Amino acid sequence: MEHDFTPVIRQSLTEHFGKAAEDLFAKSPLLQYINLKTVSATRGSKARSSFANLYAIYVLVEDYVTHGFDKKGDYSKYEGAQFSHLFRRQRQLPFGRKLQNHALNSRLNEEFRKFFPQVDSQPILRVLETRRYWINEKLLVVPLGRKSYNLARPIVEIIDSYAATKQASFETFIRTCIELRAISRKKGGQVEDFVGRLLAPSVDARIFEIVSYAILKYFYHDQTVYFGFQLDELERSPLVLYKTGRTNANDGGIDFVMKPLGRFFQVTETLDVRKYFLDIDKIERYPITFVIKSEASVDELARSLREGAERQYSIKAIVDRYMACIEEVVNIPVLQERFHRAVAQGYLGAIMDEIVRQSKVEFNYEDSDEVEANDE
Repeated sequence: MEHDFTPVIRQSLTEHFGKAAEDLFAKSPLLQYINLKTVSATRGSKARSSFANLYAIYVLVEDYVTHGFDKKGDYSKYEGAQFSHLFRRQRQLPFGRKLQNHALNSRLNEEFRKFFPQVDSQPILRVLETRRYWINEKLLVVPLGRKSYNLARPIVEIIDSYAATKQASFETFIRTCIELRAISRKKGGQVEDFVGRLLAPSVDARIFEIVSYAILKYFYHDQTVYFGFQLDELERSPLVLYKTGRTNANDGGIDFVMKPLGRFFQVTETLDVRKYFLDIDKIERYPITFVIKSEASVDELARSLREGAERQYSIKAIVDRYMACIEEVVNIPVLQERFHRAVAQGYLGAIMDEIVRQSKVEFNYEDSDEVEANDE
């Protein structure tokens, strides 16, 4: 697979190995995997970055190089890197501050096997009892003819370059948001077009979730309901939408929750009905609104979900029970309509503020104060 970042990988290999670079790139499953995971490097801040699995490789290879095993020594006798050290190190890397342990423990190996089922080796070796980890040296050392080449140092360089490229891209995205937030107080057309481009099927799922939240938060912002235990003692309560955690979190299928109605919202980009029903089951079939990253009509999406349910379950009562749990379907056109309504009510600046704030949280952006000071 060739993409815009592939020449960076090739260049690093050439600097280290000269004419052998092309053969090493073609023969190494680990390099091919890294090539697959860096496809988003030049596709802007909205493209999924895949830092978790790349950083799992990075911290283990870095530990390997730090102890000099790429130059000398018997790695098979190494006691292994401590999990706590690896976990702490990946969180020190750009965009890594809130990474979890899944990649180190299983996800990297599982995905690697999915891409390379013919390869017997897996990238991470570990002993659960001692919580010690190793990079699989069989994937680092590639034999070509009578000579073997160690890929450790170029792999560290390649992932460093990828992180730097993504960081520059995200800084540009944040700066653009801040600049547009400032001019939205004077003229909103350019800002509206920018936000509209973030509501597209090709946009990264995290950005889509953040923008959806900002729009829906201010769409509901001025709506109120009345609650009380006595008819003559009803209290006016505004609808407030809360974002419950980070995107892709293991939160039981709740991305947003609305107070005081207790409505649940789940943002998704799949039309796999099993995923929808899994989310419904996780919250004990409590009614849920699905915000779907699709331009298909609401009727089409609802029909697709019902048809998928009927294929999975042959019993009408089961299908009806699951479908009754879908409180509402919100698609891209509905989000666009609600965005324009919120803008008409004067909330464009507030929506941009929310997008900036949530993006910095989601992408672990730590230089926000400095950027805002320079741009505002």
